[in-house]
Formats: sequence, C-alpha cells, structure tokens
Amino acid sequence: MRYRFSFLLAAAALALAGMVAGGVGSAAAFPMTPSITTSPPLTPPPTCPPVLPLTGGVSTVTATSVTISYLIALTPPCGFNPPVTVTLFASREDAQQWLNPVAEAVSGPERFGTVTIDGLTADTLYWFRFSADGRRDTYVLGSARTAPTAVCAATVAIGHSWSGGFVATVTVRNVGTETLDGWRVAWRWPADERILTVWNATVESGSGAEVTVRNASYNRALAPGGSTTFGMLVAASTPPGGIALTCP
Repeated sequence: MRYRFSFLLAAAALALAGMVAGGVGSAAAFPMTPSITTSPPLTPPPTCPPVLPLTGGVSTVTATSVTISYLIALTPPCGFNPPVTVTLFASREDAQQWLNPVAEAVSGPERFGTVTIDGLTADTLYWFRFSADGRRDTYVLGSARTAPTAVCAATVAIGHSWSGGFVATVTVRNVGTETLDGWRVAWRWPADERILTVWNATVESGSGAEVTVRNASYNRALAPGGSTTFGMLVAASTPPGGIALTCP
C-alpha cells in the first residue's frame, strides 16, 4: 500500500510539472504585440492662384533675330525664379515635344524683361518655349516669324527751302539680290507739312500726316544695286529736321 501511494504521488508530481511546462510553452507560442510606428503627417500640395506662372510673347523681330518678352508671375512652388531660358524650334510639333531645338538664349536676373535670340534665318517661322529653375514651362507655346530680308532702302535730302515750304529729293535703292519690280516709300510728317506736287513718282496716299508714294510706270523696275530718285515740293511752316522713311 505504501508503495502504491508513493507511486501515485510521483505520478501527480510529474503531471503537475507537465502542466506547468505546458503553460509556459503555450504562453511563449502566443504572438507578440507589434510595435506601432507613427509617420509624420502628409504635407498637402500648395494652393496656387489661377494664373499662368510664366507668360510672354513676341516683342520685336528683325531679319535675323527675335526678341521675346517674359513675365514670371509666381515664385516656387507655384512658379519659377529667374533666369528664364527661351528655346526656339523649327516646328510646332518639335516645340510641343521639346525636340530638336535650333537656338536658345538666357535672360538676366529680372522677373520681367526680354530675351533676344540672334543668328536666325530671314522670313522664317519659329516656335518658342520657356524654362527656368531646371524645369520646363508646360503652358506657353508661341510663334514668331523673322522679317524678310530688306530689298529696298530710301533716303531723303532736303534742298532749297524758304518761309512756307521746301524741296526734297528721295533716293530709292534696290539692296536685294533680285530685280525689284515696283517700290513704295512711306513716312509720317512731323508737323504741318503737305505735298504740293511730286515728280518721278505717284502719291498713293497723303491727305494727312501719313504719306505713301509709289513708283512711276517708267522707274518701277530696279536691278540689284540700282537706284532711282523722285522729288517733291512741300508746303510747311518750317522744313523738318529729318524724315524717317520706310521702303516696305
């Protein structure tokens, strides 16, 4: 009997030890609670005014240059900082994709100004885009055509004058490389001048300050380097210091 009781007591002790061991093992098998990492709040995108950040257009052109004006309306992150780069392209398609640029120039540090690109071909259409801060502007795409090569030039010499009028002689030259078939000379009187008569030419318009004179039938054709003259008698209070002629 004593041996049986000892045996039962030992068995109970073993069972108790197994229960304790099993409890520890079960507790170790439970998953660990994950640590929670907090991220900084996301910064919302800037609210930009409803205006173009960078605008511009054609200011002036010559036969070999284009001058583009620009205005930076917004600063980063909505806009740009100067300088501004103006890039020219030979076609609208190239300009849209920023492919095959043919020329470019960079502005100064001003937020408003002009950029002149030289060395261009006369009477040619170019397309321009803006960039600044290492980024390309995605809004403005403009075009500019260089002026045709000048083929006509005109100068004036005021000769005899008196109180109430003067005589002037205008020389017209073909400065092109081909025969000039017909010519016109235009100008604007600076004061009260008025044409009384013209010789070797015909007045197209001249009732007001704006005057246009064209060739006569016998001097319309001018070979390259050739020239012709016409004269006019003008009524005026005093002879002008000069007349700015154009030969379109």
